[in-house]
Amino acid sequence: MKKNSLGKGLESLIPPRADRSGKMVSEIDISEIMPNPDQPRKVFDEEALAELTESVRRNGIIQPIVLAKGEDFYIIIAGERRWRAAGLAGLKKVPAVVRELTRDSEQMELALIENIQREDLGAMELARAYKNLMDTHGYRQEDVADVVGKSRSAVANTIRLLGLPQRVLEALEQKLISEGHARCLIGLPDHKIIEILTKIIENGLSVRETEKLASKKEKPEKEKKKEDENIFLMSLKGEMEEFFKTKIEIKRRKDGGTIEIKYSSDDELDRIIRTIRGE
Repeated sequence: MKKNSLGKGLESLIPPRADRSGKMVSEIDISEIMPNPDQPRKVFDEEALAELTESVRRNGIIQPIVLAKGEDFYIIIAGERRWRAAGLAGLKKVPAVVRELTRDSEQMELALIENIQREDLGAMELARAYKNLMDTHGYRQEDVADVVGKSRSAVANTIRLLGLPQRVLEALEQKLISEGHARCLIGLPDHKIIEILTKIIENGLSVRETEKLASKKEKPEKEKKKEDENIFLMSLKGEMEEFFKTKIEIKRRKDGGTIEIKYSSDDELDRIIRTIRGE
């Protein structure tokens, strides 16, 4: 899939008062603008938005937002936070550059680039945005990497986060764990992922500690079964020694085994026999 080069930065799209095609910045009525449905950033920090609103109230909007012309409304490509802040600040119009988009996917691409360059996206928002480009417009990982200016492996690793159990994704979005923690869990069995996730949250494990924990190999099922059997036999041995008040040996073989009840005198043997008889 051959695409226009879009990874050059928003500065190339928004010169001081005109875009590269020579279109001047226009004053667009806020009521004629709507958010981008493909906006990858889903969470807007209320405190940061309040600070931006106060700045807009005092200084206005310094950098124009970027819009695409829809059928009935202008759609925001870049600058949704500024648009929201302008509305909260009581502005009726905002400065904007209206882009002519040549492909349906360009709207999504530009919104993704804008957020990446501002480092506004969380790991899950980024992963979902990449996946959306692939599912909606048939992009390959290489295509996404070319758009956002990252390596294919970086894109692939981000998308792989979506394969983690829901509990991990929720913990990542709630910032209970970091993206580094989540990456350590990729490829592990679900039961081990949940076990390690619990330890990360309860014990505040670092990413390095999580890596060590995740790299520990689980014992083979046969070995685990043998270990469980040994624990059972040790428990049974203890119960029998308590009951007979003497030393007990349990010896397992492939097709069975033996139980040895040890005694040190005829009197002790007599006592053991009476115990067996319930006398």
